Amino acid sequence: MSKLLHVAPSPHIKGNYSIEKLMYGVVIAMVPALIVSIIYFGIAALIVTVVSVAACVLTEFIIQKYVLKVPVSVSDGSAIVTGVLLSFNLPANLPVHIIILGAVVAIGVAKLTFGGLGNNPFNPALVGRVFLLISFPAQMTLNPIPKGFGTSYVDAETGATPLALIKEGIKKGTPVSELMNDIPSYSDLFFGKMGGALGEIAGIALIFGLIYMLVKKVITWHIPFSVIATIFVFTGILWLINPEVNADPVFHVLSGGVLLGAIFMATDYVTSPMVPKAMLIYGIGIGVITVVIRVYGAYPEGISFAILIMNAFVPLLNRYIKPKRFGEEIKHG
Repeated sequence: MSKLLHVAPSPHIKGNYSIEKLMYGVVIAMVPALIVSIIYFGIAALIVTVVSVAACVLTEFIIQKYVLKVPVSVSDGSAIVTGVLLSFNLPANLPVHIIILGAVVAIGVAKLTFGGLGNNPFNPALVGRVFLLISFPAQMTLNPIPKGFGTSYVDAETGATPLALIKEGIKKGTPVSELMNDIPSYSDLFFGKMGGALGEIAGIALIFGLIYMLVKKVITWHIPFSVIATIFVFTGILWLINPEVNADPVFHVLSGGVLLGAIFMATDYVTSPMVPKAMLIYGIGIGVITVVIRVYGAYPEGISFAILIMNAFVPLLNRYIKPKRFGEEIKHG
């Protein structure tokens, strides 16, 4: 009687992963990008990140404990991840009250309204970012120019992002070849010497985070690769067709939030597909929509909207793209 057979539903294969381990793994992967943002934007980057994380954690604690009256789960690290990702999507001089409002929307509306972690259909940090972009377009689009650790939080010099400069120039009929003279070099774009949100400027640091998560098996390669490859190929085709009205693919990959979105936002466990084939389709969809918005839409950037749109298709992808059942007969010929 001491060796009882325990019957339980699938899945039966267990690993040493937990929500806490995965979430704090993502946090560790974001540290290099945070360090680079502090180097370029100084104390301003630290203020935005601390306020965002604190507001997300406190919002989740208050709503779970006093509104929903359910067990508090802030220790799982998901609110911290949302807070850091939200800060990575914000300019370094954004007023504190706007950051807090974005955190409340991200956690209170996008996450807990749907039942908390595991139930939200849309990426909470992106919902908070898009809400702020629509509600406060002026504050969200005046990005500080990186001036080093001594940058002032209040009086930072602001300017348009490379994507915005290209977008406005094309609208005025200026050839892209001329516009590129006013754009930072590819090395500057890669190492972060450009205007933009906190997490958009540190391409090399984001790639370090990607490598860490791949090595630790926090994520797989399918979504980041398919997003970046699709954007590169799509913009490359447009560039070959008419290079005077379309920027080259390297510029599109290195500028804006492509690397941040592909590596950290699109790979969110809850709002992304579960199987490799669906992940590739999901990533391709994000890439195509991003380029369409960038090239033909009103906004110079499109990765945030693209990810949220494809988040809505994830239930369909999970439903109709499934792995073979264990024991299912495979027909040959």
